[in-house]
Amino acid sequence: MPILEGGSKNYLTELKKRAGESHIYRNYQMVGLEISRLLGDPQHKTLYIKIAKSYNRQLLLEIAKNVAESKTVLNRGAVFMHALQQKVGKLRFVKNKPKKKKKAILKKLTLGI
Repeated sequence: MPILEGGSKNYLTELKKRAGESHIYRNYQMVGLEISRLLGDPQHKTLYIKIAKSYNRQLLLEIAKNVAESKTVLNRGAVFMHALQQKVGKLRFVKNKPKKKKKAILKKLTLGI
């Protein structure tokens, strides 16, 4: 079977490469990843995506660029969060709407509500 020789190795390396790539579907995800890249903080990229979902993207990028340009900052992520809190006050995040349960929907349909 010469077709399968080496094919499984290439397939596994391709899967590993694709798993490392990020899948961006919304604008705020791109902004959050950009902030993570600017701050050099890939461990907290989900936090930055969540912040980008809740706050003005231009403001966030402006703060991140100012922090990234500073040469004396040791912990850019902490300085970014502090600067953000200074600008907006207490951080509040957008909560996802809870999904309606199927039983409640079926009940409404059967009762004609």
